[in-house]
Amino acid sequence: MAVLSSSDPPSSGAFHADLAGSLDPVLDFLKQNGAPFMINPYPYFAYASDTRPETLAFCLFQPNPGRVDAGSGLTYTNMFDAQLDAIRAALDAKGYSGVDIVIAETGWPYKGDADEGGATVDNAKAYNGNLVAHLKSQVGTPRTPGKSVDTYLFALYDEDLKGGPESERSFGLYRTDLTANYDIGLAAAPGTAAPATVTPVTVQNTPQPSRGMTPMGFCVTAAGVPGTTQGQQVPQTSSCYLPAGAVSRRADAAVGRLVWIGVLLCLVTLVRK
Repeated sequence: MAVLSSSDPPSSGAFHADLAGSLDPVLDFLKQNGAPFMINPYPYFAYASDTRPETLAFCLFQPNPGRVDAGSGLTYTNMFDAQLDAIRAALDAKGYSGVDIVIAETGWPYKGDADEGGATVDNAKAYNGNLVAHLKSQVGTPRTPGKSVDTYLFALYDEDLKGGPESERSFGLYRTDLTANYDIGLAAAPGTAAPATVTPVTVQNTPQPSRGMTPMGFCVTAAGVPGTTQGQQVPQTSSCYLPAGAVSRRADAAVGRLVWIGVLLCLVTLVRK
């Protein structure tokens, strides 16, 4: 969002003029290749600069009077749509109406320092949960009604080693020990099997004669979840796959040596005859 020189109201969205030399070639490339322009809108930071209760409601998709864009006459009921449409206006103004937008990351911290009043579990749960509901409705934005936008939440896990204020380490839906900070409705419901996960591993098979080092493979794990499925406890199961012919260079060298030994033995036998 920092690339914008203007974003309020959304219809006034415009890129910083001094970025044209760097930004225009990027936008040309995206247009020519049908690729999206990726942005990171964070209503949390908009609220941090304006902590009025009505601004919080506007940022959290909660009931509010709405804000009328004097330039377009459109009414906005949440900050996410306003930020997205400001980027849309900036792209359209430069002739890139055909370039789609993807939300590369957006989120809300559940914890912060003493001066970060908006960083709470309730606010984080409200923002992310209401955002998911808003996206699932496919209502779109006031400027682009009915148009869905691919959106990635930030973040799945806390970044506990990150510097800066406490909020910077507290955007995760889960802690680093894999326990949930809060639920926004994306977790598997009780009684349903969790999706399979693919994890690269070194398969610990017993090395076969003349095969050398153990090759790399991967394991597919279906994690057990609380509850039962049709009366049966869902266990955690794993199966591993070892790519055919995936042997190490040392194994190939060993096989090569055995072949040469066989050839030499044949030559010795022929000479003696």
